[in-house]
Amino acid sequence: VISNFGIFIIETKNYYGWITGDDYSDYWILTIAKYERKMINPVRQNYGHVQVLKNLLKDYSNISYYPIVVFTKRSIFNVKTGTDVVYNTDLLTTIKKYQIEAISDDLKDKIYKYLINLNIKERRLRKDHVIRIKEKKKNNKSKIKNNICPKCGGLLVIRNGKYGKFKGCRNFPECKFTTNL
Repeated sequence: VISNFGIFIIETKNYYGWITGDDYSDYWILTIAKYERKMINPVRQNYGHVQVLKNLLKDYSNISYYPIVVFTKRSIFNVKTGTDVVYNTDLLTTIKKYQIEAISDDLKDKIYKYLINLNIKERRLRKDHVIRIKEKKKNNKSKIKNNICPKCGGLLVIRNGKYGKFKGCRNFPECKFTTNL
């Protein structure tokens, strides 16, 4: 959403069940009755979208970016995060809490037209884009398996944390990449 107050990057999830997680986990846990399954951390997923937009709009340094993760009322979430994680019924209220105007109507229109022009319209190009994302994910898994940080190329080492052992980048605190063992 491009508004006069900034750009809202909204990640929507339509899950049913109990959802737990935090900012730093690769995955959140979705529990339905006694069954658990992993879901990709939507805060981290949305962070990636924000970084792409910041890169695309790097000429506009005064823009504020507001990531929001939205779940339907079919879920109950218990998450520890600094990002807005809300129900779909609370989305408008969440957006309206940002009141400092930073983008003129002209700039808003310019950004909109620029982003629309970048949108992948051809089916083949869109399919190629999805394939590249899957290849990158596979490459990242391979790097992790070989104890190489997929973010900075540093060495992954086993660390002890509050909730047990995990792999973290040796270049911490410059690189904050972590993954479960």
